[in-house]
Amino acid sequence: MSLPTLDKATLGHVVELAKNRNILAGAAAVFLIGMIPSFNAWLTRRKVNNHLTDSSWDWTKEVVVVTGGSSGIGKEIVLKLAKKHTMVIIVDLNAPGYQLPPNVSFCSADLSDPIEISKVSKKIVSEHGDPTVLINNAGIGNAMSILACPESKIRKVFDVNMIAPILLAKHFLPAMIRRNHGHIVNVGSLASFATQASNVDYGCTKSGLLAFHEGLLQELRHIYKAPLVRASIIHPTWVKTPLIADLIAKGKMKDTTISAECVADGVVKQLYTGYGAQIVVPNSSAWTSMIRGFPGWVQERLRDKVSVMLLNAMAS
Repeated sequence: MSLPTLDKATLGHVVELAKNRNILAGAAAVFLIGMIPSFNAWLTRRKVNNHLTDSSWDWTKEVVVVTGGSSGIGKEIVLKLAKKHTMVIIVDLNAPGYQLPPNVSFCSADLSDPIEISKVSKKIVSEHGDPTVLINNAGIGNAMSILACPESKIRKVFDVNMIAPILLAKHFLPAMIRRNHGHIVNVGSLASFATQASNVDYGCTKSGLLAFHEGLLQELRHIYKAPLVRASIIHPTWVKTPLIADLIAKGKMKDTTISAECVADGVVKQLYTGYGAQIVVPNSSAWTSMIRGFPGWVQERLRDKVSVMLLNAMAS
């Protein structure tokens, strides 16, 4: 296909425009503004990862532990990693309801029980060696108001969603630090930034998981001196998983949910970069992380909107 030709008059007009300083300045400003997000992402990646690249990742030799890998997001993560012939160990209370690839194994454990966490961690190291990647994906929720929810259920949400990731890290992190090689991934939630009515205990645990992620990065850098051990956290919006299956079935959340595979893609792609990061899925919801910096009245209006949506879904 031949390119269109310009007559002399049009070409001359274009040349004159190109010489106009105001137009050149405007074009330069547009270009520089467009570069800001990319430059910001580059600076963040460099700082979070201590300005270092780890080229030693070999996914045929890594050992990955995925909690909650029997269903939902965890299942999709497991299947994607298995395609790379990576050794994957699922830790879940329930057995997988799908055929496990030959490089995937299953260990049953109640992640609300510290004794079981200790036992399963020792079993994994004994049978498979020290994990190089820990993906804290397991999570539960109650979808009940504070006063309606029994104390036992509140404690279980904290045990599974927040305490278990810390205890598992205590078991597997020392070997990562010794090797200066490893990655701890926490699956958080947008509830870290905007908690809703009837989702308070869950939101508390996800906010706590974000604090754990941020503090872990600081300790890896300043205490353990392991600059190549990575840490990531993924914040998905509502996901089509068993956790909210009933709400989706009622028809009020279908337009606001994403697939488990979409979240798993974000987790696995980040792992394969060799860098740690903080990711929001979908990326169009990344602005949510800024909510706590908004004026109080704006924050409350946004939380009101999500709370009403959730309560309507639960009531329908």
